[in-house]
Amino acid sequence: MYLLNMKGVSISTCTFFFIFSAFAVFCTIEAVIKIPGNETIPAVLMFGDSIVDTGNNNNIKSIVKSNFPPYGREFKGRVSTGRFSNGKVPSDFLVEEFRIKEFLPAYRDPTLQPKDLLTGVSFASGGTGYDPLTSELVSVIPLSEEIQDFKKYIEKLKGMAGEEGTNFILAKCVTFLVASSNDIANTYFLAGIRRLHYDVPSYTDLLVNAASNFVKELYGLGVRRIGVFGAPPLGCLPALKSVNGDSGKGCVDDPNEAAKLFNAKLSGELGYLNNNLPHARVIYIDIYDPLLDIIQNPKKHGLEIANKGCCGTGTVEVSVLCNQLDPHTCADDSKYVFFDSYHPTEATYKIIVNQLLKKYINSFL
Repeated sequence: MYLLNMKGVSISTCTFFFIFSAFAVFCTIEAVIKIPGNETIPAVLMFGDSIVDTGNNNNIKSIVKSNFPPYGREFKGRVSTGRFSNGKVPSDFLVEEFRIKEFLPAYRDPTLQPKDLLTGVSFASGGTGYDPLTSELVSVIPLSEEIQDFKKYIEKLKGMAGEEGTNFILAKCVTFLVASSNDIANTYFLAGIRRLHYDVPSYTDLLVNAASNFVKELYGLGVRRIGVFGAPPLGCLPALKSVNGDSGKGCVDDPNEAAKLFNAKLSGELGYLNNNLPHARVIYIDIYDPLLDIIQNPKKHGLEIANKGCCGTGTVEVSVLCNQLDPHTCADDSKYVFFDSYHPTEATYKIIVNQLLKKYINSFL
């Protein structure tokens, strides 16, 4: 009941509550990072695509879903929650490492509890991107609609924590934006639709401009700590290698070069925003190099298989094509870098999140 009657609670009381509740739940977990005693991270908010979607696509009319086996087979209770992996995704590892809660729920989950709003949710939708056409092609939630969901979330938060408490949560929470993979890999290279009107430099300009506008919109709504993920080495994904006739260890150059160009431009734009938005921490997060290192050197990270996913043949299966009827799905996914032909396993995500937190956490504080 205390959670539902926070209106009018002072900032100092609110801060104490979050620190105490987080410690009470996660005092037995050995965290990778240590947050200074004078800092607090009351919540985590996620925007973007399938890397951080924890189930928002479950109840929309789209084929881009993962709320069925074998997805989730290593998740708590072996439940297929709509996470595009065999278990936890970065959203979950982040809230766990911040000692906030065990999992980050989806905002559109019909079983979402009011108390979960106070400590953060995911607004992400698998299949979406910065380019509006990307979400339209597969009928998923566009980023513009994720922002609308966020505005509704803020109003609900005000009803629970009051205006002052809501402002505190928004300013102190860490917000992540993960997009661009579907734009570059699918809309541009696989579907080829945008190639009719854009070359790679102009298309990456379009994406960076959209990312910048999204960050500025978040800032305008009160968010101050914002981490934006760059694009991964898309040409090394099993699906893209398969489409290009290579299921071996090599990577496809064109998608990788596009990803690197996008990352360079995005990093520069976020640096500009970080320097020009008062009291903001806008951080570019490099995912390209950490994932590439795991793919090229899996044994260094305790993994073995990086050229294909666990699900089915591991070369084309994703979403509805990755299902329990496929007899080729591996029995042991603990040594795989990828679970399906696009998405990493829980083991890979854990390695990456641990590395990223060690590298970037102080930039947010």
